[in-house]
Amino acid sequence: MDPAAKQKVIFISYIIAALDITWLFLQFSITPYLARRLGFDTIWFGYLQTTLGVIQLLGGPIYGRFADVFGARTALSLSCSASVVYFLLLAMADSTFMLFVHKLPAVFMHAMPGAQMVVADLSEKEKRAEALGKLGLCFGIGMIAGSSLGGTLTTHFGEKFAAMFAATGSCVSLFLVFKFIPKHTKAQTTAESENKASSKSVFNLGEITRLMKYPGVAKTFIVKIISGLPSGHIIQGAVIGRLTSRFSESSLLLLSVGITSLVGLAQAMMTTVFHLCLIIIPMMFSLSIFNIITDSMLTKSVSPSDTGTMLGLCASVQSLLRTVGPTIGGFLYEGYGVPSFGFIQCVINAGVFCILLATGGHSQTQKP
Repeated sequence: MDPAAKQKVIFISYIIAALDITWLFLQFSITPYLARRLGFDTIWFGYLQTTLGVIQLLGGPIYGRFADVFGARTALSLSCSASVVYFLLLAMADSTFMLFVHKLPAVFMHAMPGAQMVVADLSEKEKRAEALGKLGLCFGIGMIAGSSLGGTLTTHFGEKFAAMFAATGSCVSLFLVFKFIPKHTKAQTTAESENKASSKSVFNLGEITRLMKYPGVAKTFIVKIISGLPSGHIIQGAVIGRLTSRFSESSLLLLSVGITSLVGLAQAMMTTVFHLCLIIIPMMFSLSIFNIITDSMLTKSVSPSDTGTMLGLCASVQSLLRTVGPTIGGFLYEGYGVPSFGFIQCVINAGVFCILLATGGHSQTQKP
């Protein structure tokens, strides 16, 4: 593809990602209403959220591998189609059983990693972090739009109407995929490599875990899990491009982990809402840098044919945190109170910071 065509596909990927996050957060406004109407208490609602985390944890790596084997268009089409089914089942949910069943299509709902793969494949390496940062900005836009729209539709028209609206919106996303996303976005794709890739199994665990053998991948991946465990996942990408043009990615990773440690200490010591408002700014800053930089570093560490699988693994990290986070958080809250969250975040990230500093950060080594 020529540069202009690549930029057009990347722009459409941003739109698809923003729409997908909009429908996702619209659903977050529907589910509590519906769960309360069906008699869910706090514990059962927690089970429902954990179920979603487990399903997406299992589906993330497989979806990434699927995208590498069958191409961006097929992968994003699968994700958008799964979203349509997901929201149609939500509209039909009239019992506890159906509310759990409607979560099953989420195993294929990974439009954000799919869009990340397209952006990673079509952007230049030195501008990849900036391009992924703009995807993060799309996440923020979708989060705000979806939350507002979901609350309005559910309040005025009911849960079923809001769910059907989201299903219709997912159909729009599916149309954009078929219309504008090319079948393959890998720069190295040839007829021969397509035939070779098609013969590989999507469920080949060896092909997924093989990526951990690339230089620097295992280290960055472990940092992503350990450092992200004590905190949530909030992304915006307004300043990433300027930072990456002035500083190395390893320096930005070190900076984000250091700030996260300090934010944890501040959280442990806060006593008022005003303190929380002050903490939010560096918290957003560090999380934005951390998630985008680690995704960029990991996709650069593997071959272009494996970026989808790697981004699928990155998505599974967030699903893992959503799976174990509520349980660990509940235990800490009951036993040690809110300050324990901040102290643990401070200690864990301080340890990661020291390790990164001692080992010289992340070296940008050549792929084998």
